[in-house]
Amino acid sequence: MANAKKMGVLQLTTVTAINMMGSGIILLPSKLAEIGTISIFAWILASLGATILAYAFAKCGMYNKKGGGLGGYAEYGFGKLGNFLANFTYTISLIIANIAISIGVVSYASYVFGWNLSPVGSCLTTIVVLILSASISFLGSKGTGRFGSIGVICVMIPIIGLLLFGFTSFSMDTYMQAWNPRGLPFIVTLKDSIAIILWSFLGLETACANSSAVENPEKNVPIAVLSGTLLAGIMYTLSTAIIGGIVPYTELIGANAPFGLAYAAMMGNTTGHIVSCMLVVSCFVSLTAWQFTIAEVVRNSASLGHFPHYLQKVTSRGAPYMSIFTVLIIQLVLSLMTISPTLINQFNILINLAVTINLIPYVLSMASVPAMQRIEGIEKSKRGLTNFSAFIGAVYSIYAIYGCGWSIIGDGVIVAIIGIIIFYIKKRFHNNVKISHV
Repeated sequence: MANAKKMGVLQLTTVTAINMMGSGIILLPSKLAEIGTISIFAWILASLGATILAYAFAKCGMYNKKGGGLGGYAEYGFGKLGNFLANFTYTISLIIANIAISIGVVSYASYVFGWNLSPVGSCLTTIVVLILSASISFLGSKGTGRFGSIGVICVMIPIIGLLLFGFTSFSMDTYMQAWNPRGLPFIVTLKDSIAIILWSFLGLETACANSSAVENPEKNVPIAVLSGTLLAGIMYTLSTAIIGGIVPYTELIGANAPFGLAYAAMMGNTTGHIVSCMLVVSCFVSLTAWQFTIAEVVRNSASLGHFPHYLQKVTSRGAPYMSIFTVLIIQLVLSLMTISPTLINQFNILINLAVTINLIPYVLSMASVPAMQRIEGIEKSKRGLTNFSAFIGAVYSIYAIYGCGWSIIGDGVIVAIIGIIIFYIKKRFHNNVKISHV
């Protein structure tokens, strides 16, 4: 691509920030209301940690020669097992995350249309949303990308509007009343907040995907990733804080549409419903993009030999239809297992599990950075900042895993063990096939 057609650092910074703001924020104010507005400290810590982590991933994207995304990064430090385990856990985390996003769609839609869904009704509606979003994935990458531009508009307008006009309805008394409603120690509020906040930053590892379309990528990609992730974090932090000062925490806890409540308090119920409609569209569009993304991850992993070969098949539009069908079936089964009395409870269960599992490839990747730089011949004088960022990113990820709670950690360990077992069974089967041919 000619330099004249490539993105500059400002453009890439904007793209990076928007990529993380599809559906990550829309239900978090309700969950964080249980902890209190004291969670602003966790937002600050999470934003800094995510920014450092994103920088390390950006450098990995430029140094990696093995391909395969996070699996390729992990292979430098942990060999083929690390490659498989990173891709396996990343795939599982995205499958679960997409169910959580679909619950976000249903949650806001129930506010907009006045639905009073039973747990079973919520589950069935979630399944319908998953099927519709997976169907749109058959448009292929170009069609899905065009569809995604609608979502960008629908999520940015409510957030920017809240940042510009929210302070007119902000009450410091309302904010302070919600400061720490359960009277928990500071360190406990930090731990309880950090994992769920990290949900809004999932996908930061994809920020370096546009490096080939950027001017001077070695310099501009890390700058854009740092700036974009930090910008997203600031917007997340401010919008959540503003909502905490507009809507009393007693109303916010368990609310299906916190942004809708905030706009209703600011400008009336009609505006609240319009904003909620926009976020329904944004969340659904984000879901379609992630449904296509997870199908592509599965297809790419199949091409590397991690998953069955039939998952590589694509349509004439380039849509990985066998991956789409397989992922959808898994999601439908998992959706039936998450029925709970409220949508916000379902959302909480899934995002904690998705975050925990997603952090496994993060830790593997960060631990492999020193080996990656050594193997790829990076000069010692240029390794220091990247190694330091990787170390901080690994510590941050491990702390976030701890914040998810021991029950969820146990589930994540089980997923990792299953992945290891599958790897060695697959390896042994492959070796036996080679011996039989001999």
